[in-house]
Amino acid sequence: MAYVSIDRVSKAYASPRGPVHALEDIVLDVNEAEFVSILGPSGCGKSTLLKCVAGLEKVTGGSISIHGEKLSGPPLEMGMVFQRDVLLDWRTILDNVLLTAEFAHIRRSAVIDRARALLARFGLAGYEGRHPWELSGGMRQRVAICRALLTDPKLLLMDEPFGALDAMTRDDLNLELARIWQETRKTVVFVTHGIQEAVFLSDRVVMMDRNPGRIVEIIDIDLPRPRALALRETPEFGRYVAHIRHLFASLGVLKDDAPAEAEAIARAAAGGHGR
Repeated sequence: MAYVSIDRVSKAYASPRGPVHALEDIVLDVNEAEFVSILGPSGCGKSTLLKCVAGLEKVTGGSISIHGEKLSGPPLEMGMVFQRDVLLDWRTILDNVLLTAEFAHIRRSAVIDRARALLARFGLAGYEGRHPWELSGGMRQRVAICRALLTDPKLLLMDEPFGALDAMTRDDLNLELARIWQETRKTVVFVTHGIQEAVFLSDRVVMMDRNPGRIVEIIDIDLPRPRALALRETPEFGRYVAHIRHLFASLGVLKDDAPAEAEAIARAAAGGHGR
């Protein structure tokens, strides 16, 4: 049984000019302990789909089930990381992480050691008593991930969590997220604009198109784990990137020479350098 089952889901919003169809006929099963990335151009409904899985948006048609139970609200044992860190500036870093326990009515004493351990793992030991406004953007996003992981959720939903970060910080968090997934085997649904990020992290990449949002292809990523950043320099990795960039070009998202550029990337990864 799939852990997350999305069965012919549609989502439309009312407007003065008639309904706006954000999603149409989405069919997707995410297996337990699988890492699935959702990739596509802006406006294709990636974040809307994730909010539907989180129970934050009601579907217009179809249904979503979590572990065989039809979704009627935010599922239990779910953690979510948003595009923005959404930290509360008047609370300390430790208290921001512990907010998840408060919502779940879990005693502070039962999870405070785990909160400290998570902060230490993400390089934030010693910052427990600081406030969000004293931290950089990358550090704040680390806090948001710690908050989502506090109660050890089985399902982790992530909506472009690294999109606003610099390249080095993004690489660092990609590695840490990959390590956490390798250790805990959580079921992860990850929304991103980054092709390399999706290929590096995922078991499968779901490619979407817009107007309305729909799935155009699901790509199995058959690359060894655990993964190091050096994997991105291999020809196998380059071929996945090239294929996805070609898909983007076929959807009219990239410039006309995108397929040739993608092929050049693959050749360079293979050491061909244009041969």
